[in-house]
Amino acid sequence: MTAPRGPDGRFHNVATSQRPPLTAVANWQRTRQPAPWPKWIEDPPQPAPPPLAAGVSATFINHASFYLRIAGRGVLIDPIWSRRCSPIPFLGPKRVRAPGQALEALPGVDLLLVSHNHYDHLDLPTLRQVRRRWNPPAVTGLENARHLRKAGLPAQELDWWQSTEIAGLTVTYVPAQHFSARTLRDRNRSLWGGFVIQGAGQTVYFAADSGWCGHFAEIAARFPRIDLALLPIGAYEPRWFMRTQHVNPDEAVQAHLALGARRSIGMHFGTFARLTDEAIDAPEQALAEARSRHGVADHAFTTLAFGATLAL
Repeated sequence: MTAPRGPDGRFHNVATSQRPPLTAVANWQRTRQPAPWPKWIEDPPQPAPPPLAAGVSATFINHASFYLRIAGRGVLIDPIWSRRCSPIPFLGPKRVRAPGQALEALPGVDLLLVSHNHYDHLDLPTLRQVRRRWNPPAVTGLENARHLRKAGLPAQELDWWQSTEIAGLTVTYVPAQHFSARTLRDRNRSLWGGFVIQGAGQTVYFAADSGWCGHFAEIAARFPRIDLALLPIGAYEPRWFMRTQHVNPDEAVQAHLALGARRSIGMHFGTFARLTDEAIDAPEQALAEARSRHGVADHAFTTLAFGATLAL
């Protein structure tokens, strides 16, 4: 199944309607009452990611940025080290904590993955630093390579369910329920999705951004052994506006179960102030409640300290 695309060239979701119209965006911005966030959090320093070796490990940098080690390769996913996730350096959502690891602390980047073109996932200043330091091959969704070229990074584009062999790994671009835009004029002209990364008999799934949908079960059917799933748990309030594009923690636990993942790590929370309306600590609290409600062990779906590494 390829991603649905209309005669105007814009991509579409399968399970539900697109993001609410701009009138709904304006209504949310006019009426929203976001929970207060701290101005800054000083996290304790974490050990640098270990040298590349066999097996799988994942280092949580911040937001949806991970440094993954699989089959002796270093994979950097949706990296953002910038102060804001915005097209304007002095406006837009501002980070409340430093990235959990310095970019130069990473042992090496053999592959770059960029899930979609939103500013909190495709950050050009960070990508330019990645290109200068490692210049890795890159993989992204259809019509996104033009954005990466602005950072000097050529990228291979994939449609949903397409795979490529690159940097000694097999990478498959998988569906998500979301949308894309970097300006008011380019809505859904680039594809959004997640990644399944395979190497040395290990499988990791990175969900990127997605609302609750049947894609999770489809991914499980095609990849029956997922060793590690990286699932979003934040940016979900108010539900009337966010539910079609971002799962909440309860839905993330349902996704963990639908995927049959051996382990899951929560992401996409606690980094940039007031992207949505929930409090900074609400995602992790709601995740704990959802685990209990669905009978999922704490260690099976957890979060990491910023900069911490989970090795399987």
